[in-house]
Amino acid sequence: MKKIALQGVRGCFHEIAARAYFRNEDLEIVECKSFKDVFEAMKKDSSLLGVIAIENTIAGSLLPNHDLLRNSNSWIIGEHKLRVKQNLCVLPDDKLSDITEVRSHPIALMQCGEFLDTHPEWKLVETEDTALSAREIACNNGHGQAAICGTLAAEIYGLKVLVPGVETNKRNFTRFLMLADKWLADEMNKDKEINKASLVFAVSHQPGALSKVLSIFSFYDINLTKIQSLPIVGREWEYLFYIDVTFDDYLRYKQSLDAIAPLTKNFKILGEYASGEQSV
Repeated sequence: MKKIALQGVRGCFHEIAARAYFRNEDLEIVECKSFKDVFEAMKKDSSLLGVIAIENTIAGSLLPNHDLLRNSNSWIIGEHKLRVKQNLCVLPDDKLSDITEVRSHPIALMQCGEFLDTHPEWKLVETEDTALSAREIACNNGHGQAAICGTLAAEIYGLKVLVPGVETNKRNFTRFLMLADKWLADEMNKDKEINKASLVFAVSHQPGALSKVLSIFSFYDINLTKIQSLPIVGREWEYLFYIDVTFDDYLRYKQSLDAIAPLTKNFKILGEYASGEQSV
C-alpha cells in the first residue's frame, strides 16, 4: 500500500488526482492542512509520497508551491491533469427546494458563479476545502445545506449528487504533481519512458542571457512547455526560471543540460518523469 500526503481531507481533488495516477493501487491518504505540511510530512518519512497542485488553466500557477518544491528533497515522479468537475451535493433525503445554504472553498464557489446566481436565495459559506464541506454536512446532519465538491467526497461522506457539473467553465483543468524522495523516485520510475523534466535556474544580468539558454534547448530538439519566473528573495530584480520541457531522446536532453550549464546559476532538476494523462 502506498501512503500519500496531500493538502486537504479525504475526497478532495488531490485524492481524485492521486487515484487517477495510481490506478488500481491501494492508497492510504495522509491528510495535511497546507502544502507546506505535505513537504514536512515527506521530510519526516522518506517512504511517504506526495501530491501537490502546481497550475490551473484558469487561475494559473500556484506560485508558492514552486518554491516549496525547489527547497525540498522531493522529486517529481509524475503528473496528472484533472478536469475539475464540481457538483451540488446534499444529504440523501434533501431536495433542491430544501437548500438554504451552500458551502465550499471560495475558489469553488467562484467557479460555479453562473449556477449559484440562479439561486440568489441561497447563503454562500466559504470553507477551507471542498471535501471538508461535504464531511461537515454529513457529520452535523446538515439538512438544508449543500456542498460543492467532487463525486469522491460525496461517495465517502454519504451525500448524493443533486446537480452534477455545476462549474461554469467545462475546460477547467488542474495539473497535479506526484512526488517522492529522490532515492525512491529512481525505483518507481525505472520501467517508465521518461520524456519530460521540470527544471529551475537563474541567468546572469546580460542581454539575451535567457534567449541563449532557450536557443540551446531548441538546437537539441527540446520542447519548452512551460516557463514561470519568480523573484529571488533578497536579490532585487533577479529571478529564478521554472521550466518544463519534453523530449524524445533522453541522451540529447542530458547533452542540452551540459550545454546550458555555463550560462545558468542555481540550476536544479526538480524531476524527470513521463508526461501525464489528462482526464476528460
